[in-house]
Amino acid sequence: MSVDEHSLIERFDLQGKLDFAPAKGQIWLDQSRMVLFHAKGLGTLRREMIEQLGASRARAMFWRMGFECGRQDAKIAAKHQGHAEDYDVFCIGPALHALEGVTQAHIVEAEIDWESGSFDGFVHWNSSWEAQAHLDQGLAVDDGDPGACWAATGYASGYTTEFFKRLVIFQESQCACQGHAHCIAVGKPAEAWDDQNLIEALWNSADENGQFEIEEELRRLRKESASPVQAVAFAKPDNIVGSSARFVEAFHLLGKAAGGRVNVLLLGETGVGKEVFARWLHEHSREAEGPFVAVNCSAIPTELVESELFGVRRGAYTGAVETRQGRFERANGGTLFLDEIGELPLAAQAKLLRVLQTGEIERLGDDKPMKVNVRLISATNVDLAEAMREGRFRSDLYYRLATYPIMLPPLRDRPGDVGLLTDAMLVRFAPQYGKPIARLTERARHALEAYHWPGNVRELENFIERAVLLAPDGADIGVEHLPPLFQDLAASHVSPRVACKPANADMRKQQIAQELLDMGADLDEQEGLLVTLALERAKGNVSAAAKLLNMTRRQLAYRMQKLDPALAALAEGA
Repeated sequence: MSVDEHSLIERFDLQGKLDFAPAKGQIWLDQSRMVLFHAKGLGTLRREMIEQLGASRARAMFWRMGFECGRQDAKIAAKHQGHAEDYDVFCIGPALHALEGVTQAHIVEAEIDWESGSFDGFVHWNSSWEAQAHLDQGLAVDDGDPGACWAATGYASGYTTEFFKRLVIFQESQCACQGHAHCIAVGKPAEAWDDQNLIEALWNSADENGQFEIEEELRRLRKESASPVQAVAFAKPDNIVGSSARFVEAFHLLGKAAGGRVNVLLLGETGVGKEVFARWLHEHSREAEGPFVAVNCSAIPTELVESELFGVRRGAYTGAVETRQGRFERANGGTLFLDEIGELPLAAQAKLLRVLQTGEIERLGDDKPMKVNVRLISATNVDLAEAMREGRFRSDLYYRLATYPIMLPPLRDRPGDVGLLTDAMLVRFAPQYGKPIARLTERARHALEAYHWPGNVRELENFIERAVLLAPDGADIGVEHLPPLFQDLAASHVSPRVACKPANADMRKQQIAQELLDMGADLDEQEGLLVTLALERAKGNVSAAAKLLNMTRRQLAYRMQKLDPALAALAEGA
C-alpha cells in the first residue's frame, strides 16, 4: 500500500472502527460483526472444498463470499461520501482489505467515470493469504485459472459494484502462488469481459436455483442507483426499516402472522414502533381492505372505556343523546389495534374477553348482541405477568390475547439500525420542510449511534425532525443541529462500535440501572454485590471500600451490618 493509501486508515479512523469485545465473544468493524479465523484453518477448508466440490465450484463459492464482504465494506465507505474526495473515499476499500488481514492492496491504475459509474483499472496485491494458503496446502493451479485469490477478486468486485452501483468484475492476471512477486487483478465492467461464461459460472449458485444470477444483481443495482440515502431508506417496505438480527427476527414473526387470523400481542418499550408494526400487519393481512382502528386504552377515561370500545345506545345514561358506534363496530371487517392494553380496567377486560369468545358485542344500555368480524392486535409495555400476579390483569384474557406474542427490541439493542432509520427519516422530513435531502456528518452519525435511546424510535424521530428544521438549506446535518447532549457525545470521540453504549459516566450509570431493571434485579441483592466487590477491591479494608462507594466508614459499616452478619464482623474487626 502506498503512503497515501496507508494514511487513509488514520484519516478515516478505520482502525478506530475495529472493536474487540471478548467478554461478549464479538468483534465489530463499524456496525458489521466480524470473525477472526486462523489462515491455516481457512486453508484447510479451501483444500477440502476443492477435493469435495472441484476447483471451479470451490472458486465460485469463495468468490461469492468475497463479493458479499466487499459489499459490506462499501457501505462503510459510503458513510464518508460527500465529506472527502471521491477517489480517497473509494480507496477506503483497499485500506479495509489490508486492515482485515486479507492482502496489502495498491491501486496501480484506474480510469473512473464518476458520472456513469464506470471503472477500468488494475490493482497489485502483496501478502495475499489465499496465495500463501494455496502454496502451503500444496494445491495445484488450474490451467484455466491464472490465480488463487478467489475471495479477494470477489471482494474487489463486490466493493466496486456496490460503490458505483454498476456490476464490475475483477479477475487475476497473475498470482503469487505461481512464483510472481505479487498478484495482479484487473477490474472492468462485466459486459467488457470476453469470457462471459466464466462470469456466469462465478455468479450462478452451485445448485440450479439461480440465486446469484447476474440479471438479479443488475436489477438491484438499478433500483439503488438513485442515491445512497434513498436506497437505504426503503430497505424495508412501509416505513419498517432495520437490518439488525433482533429486528429481522421480530419482522419475520410479523410476516408469518400476516397470513392468518391469530391474535397478535406486540410487546416492547414505549416508542419502539408498536403501532407501525400493527399497521403493517393489517396492510398485509386478509383484512387489508377493511378499516384499521387504533385505540390507546390508557388515554380513555375509565368511565368511558366501555362506551368507546362497544358503543352506546341513546338514553343509556344522562348525556347519551344519540346512539353511537364503538371502536369494535367501526373496525368491523378490518383490524382493531388496542394499544396499552395493560391499562384496561378489569370491568372492560371481562367484556373484552366475552367478545373474543363469542364474536359478539353489546352496546352500553342495549340488550341485543351484535356480530362483529374483527382481527384484534394488542400491545403493551407493561409486564402482564406481574400485572396478573397483582390482580390488575385477567389471566384468562391474557391467554386469549397472547396467542402469538412478538417482542419488539428497543433501539439500543438494534446495532446499525440507527443509521438506517435516520436516513429514512431524512427522506421523509426534508420534503415536509421544503428542503433538499441532507446527509448526516460522520460526527453526528457517531453521536447518534452512541446514545442509549431511552425513548427509542420515537425519540430519534423527534430529534431528526428538529435537526431538519434547524439545518440550513443544502447543508449537512451536524451535531450542532442536535440537542446539546449529542455535542458532548461527539466531543468524547465516541465510535459506534458496540451496541450504542452511552459515552459519559452518568449515561453509563443510567444504562446499567436500566439493564438491571429489565432483568428484574433485587435491590438488596445488588447493594450486597456492590459492597462485596468494593471490599474485595480494597482487600478487606473497610475505610478504603467506603471511599470507593463514596460514603463514610460508619455508613458502610451500618450497611454491612444490615446485609450480612459475616460482613458486620469484618467491619468490627477492620
